[in-house]
Amino acid sequence: MKIKTPKVLIPLFMALFMAFFMSGVMTLINIGFNPRFLFLWMRAFAIGFVVAFPVAFFVSPLVQKIVKKICQS
Repeated sequence: MKIKTPKVLIPLFMALFMAFFMSGVMTLINIGFNPRFLFLWMRAFAIGFVVAFPVAFFVSPLVQKIVKKICQS
């Protein structure tokens, strides 16, 4: 039996990686390396992922339609 999970897994992993790297870069820019860097980065990552996953999940069908229209032109 084939489980239809790509519709959930693709936005999940996209949000995971994007939130991880973006939160790391933004934390580094804002506070630099300091003793609390790792704690603050992981906190920002957790908050970012909670926001990024639902956005990626609900926006991805729209993005797919836009890309399809662009590629057909």
